[in-house]
Amino acid sequence: MSDLLERLRGRGWRMTAQRRVVAEVLDGEHVHLTADEVLARATARLPEISRATVYNTLGELVSLGEVIEVSTGRAKRYDPNAHHPHQHLVCSGCGAIRDVHPAGDPLAALPASERFGFTISEAEVTYRGVCPDCAARR
Repeated sequence: MSDLLERLRGRGWRMTAQRRVVAEVLDGEHVHLTADEVLARATARLPEISRATVYNTLGELVSLGEVIEVSTGRAKRYDPNAHHPHQHLVCSGCGAIRDVHPAGDPLAALPASERFGFTISEAEVTYRGVCPDCAARR
């Protein structure tokens, strides 16, 4: 389960009503919403929230390192699971995205001969495939 709200409170992040609603929308396990999905859910809770506020808040949360911006080849998605190492599994049919925790260290998977002298600090691995729902429709 994401602990986004708790982390933001611990940082002393100014928790306006609008920011709280955006954080509440993002908080949860396996949440990977687009900015427009965040806006729709936030508007349902707080009708006066603006698109600009949602987009600015998402940008700030990413800058703070409290939310990960995930590129899937479609619209960017926002993942509050920023402090628990994981990778992503993306459906090439519907775009569904899930957190996955493969065995092993993805940094160790890159052989020294392929590092070109780089000191590797992180790795982003995205697994792509077809989810069961999309596979059943084929």
